[in-house]
Amino acid sequence: MSSYLHRLGRSSAAHPWRVIGAWVLLVATAAALASSFGAPMRDDWDVPGARAQQGIDLLREHGVGGFASARVVVHDREGDALPNSEVAALTERLRGLEHVADVGPARLSSDGDTAVLTVQYAEPITHPDLMGNIEPLEGAIAETIDAGLQVELGGEVPDTAGEAIGGTGELVGVGVALLILVVALGSAVGAGIPIGAAVAGLAVGSSGIALLAATMTVSTSAPMVASMVGLGVGIDYALLMVTRHVENLRLGHDAVEAAGRAVATSGRSVVFAAVTVLVSLMGLRLAGLSTYDSFGLATAIAVVFVAGAALTLVPALCRLAGRKLLPRAVRRNRPLRTREPLTARWAARVGRRPLVWALVSLGALLVLAAPVLDLRTWPGDASSQPAGNTTRQAYDLVATELGPGANGPLTVVVPTSAAGAPGEAVATLRADDRIAGVEPAVTTPDGALAIITAEPTFGPTDERTPDLIEDLRAALPASAEVTGWTPYFSDISDMLQERLWLVIAFVVGVSVLLLALMFRSVLVPLKAAAMNLLSITAAYGVLVAVFQWGWAAELIGVDQPMPVSSWMPILQFAILFGLSMDYEVFLLSRIREDYLRTGDPRGSVVRGLSSTGRVITSAAAIMVVVFLGFATEGDVVVKQLGLGMAVAIVLDATLVRMVLVPATMSLLGHWNWWLPAWLDRLLPTVHVEVEEEPARERELVSA
Repeated sequence: MSSYLHRLGRSSAAHPWRVIGAWVLLVATAAALASSFGAPMRDDWDVPGARAQQGIDLLREHGVGGFASARVVVHDREGDALPNSEVAALTERLRGLEHVADVGPARLSSDGDTAVLTVQYAEPITHPDLMGNIEPLEGAIAETIDAGLQVELGGEVPDTAGEAIGGTGELVGVGVALLILVVALGSAVGAGIPIGAAVAGLAVGSSGIALLAATMTVSTSAPMVASMVGLGVGIDYALLMVTRHVENLRLGHDAVEAAGRAVATSGRSVVFAAVTVLVSLMGLRLAGLSTYDSFGLATAIAVVFVAGAALTLVPALCRLAGRKLLPRAVRRNRPLRTREPLTARWAARVGRRPLVWALVSLGALLVLAAPVLDLRTWPGDASSQPAGNTTRQAYDLVATELGPGANGPLTVVVPTSAAGAPGEAVATLRADDRIAGVEPAVTTPDGALAIITAEPTFGPTDERTPDLIEDLRAALPASAEVTGWTPYFSDISDMLQERLWLVIAFVVGVSVLLLALMFRSVLVPLKAAAMNLLSITAAYGVLVAVFQWGWAAELIGVDQPMPVSSWMPILQFAILFGLSMDYEVFLLSRIREDYLRTGDPRGSVVRGLSSTGRVITSAAAIMVVVFLGFATEGDVVVKQLGLGMAVAIVLDATLVRMVLVPATMSLLGHWNWWLPAWLDRLLPTVHVEVEEEPARERELVSA
């Protein structure tokens, strides 16, 4: 691989305009293909393994379930009774909307100042005319608003509209990343190369995701996750390449040879780092939800193309930049003040008292991880949206005027062929003091099913909800199914918690094997996996403290405590484990390279951290500002994803890379690189970095 990468780097640098032209053509071709053959993103909300899905499927079989709905909440701010004429006129306008099957009778609050109209559609929620589209509803309610009444939209269709991704935070993050790159590289020209390469790779990747959507269902959230990860790792990979290229220039190599050596050495790290990210993303397929499948594949497409840009486009751009990549003082042949890098001094300090530093770092991570013991997950709903969002206002109005359980009614489906079962189900529901009310049973048009609606005394996000659903399923007749959005969300939450351990086992197991291949060690990969797990768990703990406990939540625009989204643990683990392994590969490759040359276990740690510390710190800082950009978005799920990933990267780049890694490696000494002889024979030999001279040059010299 070394010889191939060396030739790739030299060829890209020797013909920069060809490479740039090829990338321009690739971007344009991918965009044209996506425009012609791509498909829009859409969500598949069916979860075959969920118990509530059985009830939904039963209703679909009999023509009354599985279709979208919306709630229109009308409220008089003065507390006066709503005019019947206004409610009736609004009902007729809603019935006239496209795809609307019916609008049920208005449900009034006890004082008459609030009415809830339920709109039933003839299409599933994933229909392209309904998913995320509330313009028809907004047009229907406009006259009612003009009449001086408050009208808010809730339910499934408005919930899919959510909070639009503004993009301002991401743009600010890219701007800050550019400043970090200028400081890290000491060159404005050099700072632009990682940004340009990452954007080019991401542009092709985005078109690839559109083409993927033509072959399978791709979640509407998948491009956001892919762009978040792709932009972060793309800048990191390119930064690593540019840094190594600059080192080679300062050693006296010309631009073409410097690029070849950079790709032959750091390019290997990029390849294996990208592979570890891809392995983690493939672990998402074990979650059992099609949404995660699309997350993993879409993000993998982005990672492949940004890695490709780092290996080919970066050498070409570096060749064109020439010596402008060097600091101004070097270009003007002025001597630079030479000081031992801060990271080297820090590594040496940690190495002198490794046990103390390891315990301090470990203790800090455990303290941060402690809140995870109180972790409670629930899929995001309207109650967690910003206070100004119409779905949140509809949710709050319903809870205040009709009771909290009105936001999460339970639907019990009972076959009428089971003699006495419908009546027994109604009696069971009414006997439970956690049920506020039970509506009379209605039957499907074919008379095959009895449908009973029950409202709990508490809202769907209440911690008592899962126990209520489990107890009802045990107490109701065996033929009854408890379904509806609240049981559906509860089932999803339970499924994801169970599948989390399967995803962890797969990702950790394969990643440990890859690291063992790369570094010829048993302890290094096991230690890396343990540290990554610890930093990710600490990030979960911070999420619990901020979102569930409400600590400093107002700083990121969250106005009330809420459960952590059920989507977060698996998604964040898969992404973060891969990203953390990126930094592990970058650092350990330099340490092992030095150890193989010197045989000095402690000195190699100091020198390895010295040569990569600034790059890793800068790369982590860039990743953090990119993720924090997403944490400024209005949608709370995006906030949780952005904040959790930013916190994990901060912890990984500070407590793990700067303290735990040098401390533990100093304690273990030569044992870091221990590998049993029998395992050494079984594992194929793979070098992450090469020696100072590429293989091709060594062959020429020996000849």
